[in-house]
Amino acid sequence: MPTLLRIEGFRFSFYAGDGVEPPHVHVQKGGAAAKVWLQPVRIEYAYDFTPAEMRRLREITIEHETLFLERWNEYFSR
Repeated sequence: MPTLLRIEGFRFSFYAGDGVEPPHVHVQKGGAAAKVWLQPVRIEYAYDFTPAEMRRLREITIEHETLFLERWNEYFSR
């Protein structure tokens, strides 16, 4: 699972087998987890994040969307 970014306790990554799906990132912080689609940024699911953490993980995803897409395309050779 390549880690794309660690910031404010959040870990943004994707799995090696994720290439069959549209671009997205998985987000973990403590025991909480989420899956966030890119283009447009949309939260697919989220477990155990507070509302403030949800807002912040969405903001961070939007801020780093270009980086995440570049890394996705490099990794999956698109």
